[in-house]
Amino acid sequence: MRSCNHYRLYLITVLGLLLLLGACSSDPPRLQPLPPDAVVLAFGDSLTYGTGAERDHSYPARLAEHLGVTVINAGVPGEVSAVGYQRLSRLLEQHRPDLVILCHGGNDLLRRQSTTDLARHLRSMIEHSQAAGAQVVIVGVPQPSLARSVPSLYAELAAEYQLPYEGDILPDILGDNRLKSDTVHPNAAGYSRFAEALATLIQTAQAE
Repeated sequence: MRSCNHYRLYLITVLGLLLLLGACSSDPPRLQPLPPDAVVLAFGDSLTYGTGAERDHSYPARLAEHLGVTVINAGVPGEVSAVGYQRLSRLLEQHRPDLVILCHGGNDLLRRQSTTDLARHLRSMIEHSQAAGAQVVIVGVPQPSLARSVPSLYAELAAEYQLPYEGDILPDILGDNRLKSDTVHPNAAGYSRFAEALATLIQTAQAE
């Protein structure tokens, strides 16, 4: 009888731990609050650079206004991820950012390059950023098609590394002719909407 009671207690304890772990795993990814002198590195390609609008209407410029911190525009139009992940190390050393926003891969998708390689390069960017002491936010970039679907690799990487993730805003913007300058780039209003979405994501992830 005593062994049966011990067994029941063991099962209850195990089930309780599993429920606790399940509850913890469902919690959204968090960010440590950014200090007033924080540096945010917005890293990407033309979507980060601001192609389709004046430079001061790029999403990094507008995001700086929302967050009240320094946001560095590290966007290079036309860049593929194989080049981007090599460029990132120098910028991490130069700026020592508190937060890195990764919005990369659009040119890989446009040129129909390997999504396996894209995921590998993004993984390297995430790990290099974290090794440099930066927190990371990742943005899903849509396929250049009428459906404008975001490849699942972005959400999978966000889940793997427990990163705040924005996967809806770019498809929404590029699906609205009022918010884009061409088929793959927002206009000033679109970049403003992009910055608002990222500011909300970051501020929510920092909330206690």
